[in-house]
Amino acid sequence: MISKDTLFALSLFPYLGFLWFISRVPQMPRLALYGFYGTLVFVAVTIPAGIYAKVTLDQSLANVDWLHGGAEVFLTLANILIVLGFRQAVKQLKGTNQLNHEDNLNGSDSSH
Repeated sequence: MISKDTLFALSLFPYLGFLWFISRVPQMPRLALYGFYGTLVFVAVTIPAGIYAKVTLDQSLANVDWLHGGAEVFLTLANILIVLGFRQAVKQLKGTNQLNHEDNLNGSDSSH
């Protein structure tokens, strides 16, 4: 059976592929993209924090609240950026659709 550490390491490759593809989509909100990249920062912080907890404190990271919470802050910040990025994109799309609707109501539809 595959170990959880090996599975974790292998899961980075599909995520890197995901980042590669979405970074090439022009409609992808930049702020959300930064949030998805921020998830990598979370991983980069969590790995040494876990090693420190195991080697120095002889505990798993989940059992050292101050260290675990400090690492989780990076995931929280990444998630906030993702949500704010998509929220901003939805608001912009609604604004564009509202303007188009008002133009159509005022008879300034350029398709005629």
